[in-house]
Amino acid sequence: MTLDNGRSKGRAVIAQVAQHAGVSITTVSHTLSGRRHVARATRERVLESIRELGYRPNQLARGLRTRQSLTVSLIIPDISNPFYPSVARGIQDVLKPHGYYTFLSNSDGEAASERLLIRDSIDRSVDGLIVAPFELAISDLGPLLNPSVPIVVIAPKAELPSNDPLQFDSVVTDDRHGVAEATRYLLRQGHRRIAFANGSGAPASERLAGFADTMRGAVGPFSEGLIVATAFTRQGGIDAARILLERQDRPSAIVCGNDLMAIGVLDVAREIGLAVPGDLAVIGFDDIDAAELASPALTTVVNPAYALGRSSAELLLSRLVGDYTGPAREVVVPTSFVIRASA
Repeated sequence: MTLDNGRSKGRAVIAQVAQHAGVSITTVSHTLSGRRHVARATRERVLESIRELGYRPNQLARGLRTRQSLTVSLIIPDISNPFYPSVARGIQDVLKPHGYYTFLSNSDGEAASERLLIRDSIDRSVDGLIVAPFELAISDLGPLLNPSVPIVVIAPKAELPSNDPLQFDSVVTDDRHGVAEATRYLLRQGHRRIAFANGSGAPASERLAGFADTMRGAVGPFSEGLIVATAFTRQGGIDAARILLERQDRPSAIVCGNDLMAIGVLDVAREIGLAVPGDLAVIGFDDIDAAELASPALTTVVNPAYALGRSSAELLLSRLVGDYTGPAREVVVPTSFVIRASA
């Protein structure tokens, strides 16, 4: 049985869904709008009835009626980095069952683009935003925001202001702790000439701090030449490795700002005939799917992308449906460390 969503008797159509699911018309409306809590089992029964009946609500008419677009804007720095699609999937898995659609925008990690995309999203009347700033400073977000449009920021922990109350909810990872744990692991393995291949943007400073603080605490002053900044890409890792491994006193281990960089380092090690981890230990950051598939499999810091996405969506959803209207909240998603074959 397929319902014609072109006819004007929308309430009669919803009534058929309600009858099929054994619930009230109000429950169907709340399931579709996400404005009120609906028990999970009931919501799944309504959604199953919608699928079986082929019902497609008129989103435009519903948006005009409720003054909601049922859309959320997700702004990320680099869609080609496998970390961010995992974040997006976590967000979608939370929001979609409540009738919200996620529109993804790629900022290329440029502050001007991040600024433009935030303003454009608000101008297009999205119901909420989830933003992972890269070059745009957290302190610059305030003037861009509309108090009536909730926003959740995904950022390294120290990027968030510590002196003023937050104007928005946030989900953070302790990047500094993650890199410090990786560096301590190499020190316990007996490495002393440890290099750091880093990118730029929001995650870079905290990851560098985790490395530098741990090295100074263990071996005292160390060569600044062991720190190279390129880009959070595979090519960035290749470029950093060529700088570091062509040194006469090359490092015995390299900690990388993310897994893509670490895979680039493995490429160069293979190219010049270095055995990993025998001649060179390599550690990444993020634990993207490719980390376990690399050769050798990559020892890395687990930065739980899917959990970050889910947590950010849950914070946003609680404001969208009116379950929470209080002050800004911060959720910390911890990193962990996984040992594989590269170190």
